[in-house]
Amino acid sequence: MDNKLVKTYCDFIITLDDTNVHKRYHDKEYGFPIETDNELFARLVLEINQAGLSWDTILKKKDNFFKAYENFELKKVANYNEKNFNALMQDAGIIRNRLKINAAIENAKVILQLQKEYGSFKKWIEHHHPLTKDEWVKLFKKHFKFTGGEIVNEFLMSSGYLPGAHAENCPLYKKVAKKKPAWMNKKLTNKNL
Repeated sequence: MDNKLVKTYCDFIITLDDTNVHKRYHDKEYGFPIETDNELFARLVLEINQAGLSWDTILKKKDNFFKAYENFELKKVANYNEKNFNALMQDAGIIRNRLKINAAIENAKVILQLQKEYGSFKKWIEHHHPLTKDEWVKLFKKHFKFTGGEIVNEFLMSSGYLPGAHAENCPLYKKVAKKKPAWMNKKLTNKNL
């Protein structure tokens, strides 16, 4: 395949069959609004774990992550202790990185606190939407562990808070638009991108 023809993730997906993990993710999840805090937490943890690795690795291990982190039930993960931490460190099905595992546990605690203050993690995000990418990164770094620019950008884009998940000529663009992602609900200027 000529790499000059593949300019976007959407272009890449067209070349894949329906069983490919990227195809399934692109067509069913990427850029679609996420409704529950557990799902938002799951996406954040997956994005954190991708840091320094390929997204392909994370997608192939996604089911293992859901099993290891008990379907990302916030209250359960927030209550993980040393025994749970050590079990995760021994789980070959996930990324066994101390900082990333600790970030998942600590970020679950933060989200529970945000739920008390705002009603939900989703409402906390919506309360601050729209912000520039730099403002989002600053806000996430203030509250969460292991959240740099790329992680925050991909988390917000993949969950419908920032534009760019799908090219306008992608067949999924209109499907995502029908779900009214947050970035379409608030008019963004070039300063916000």
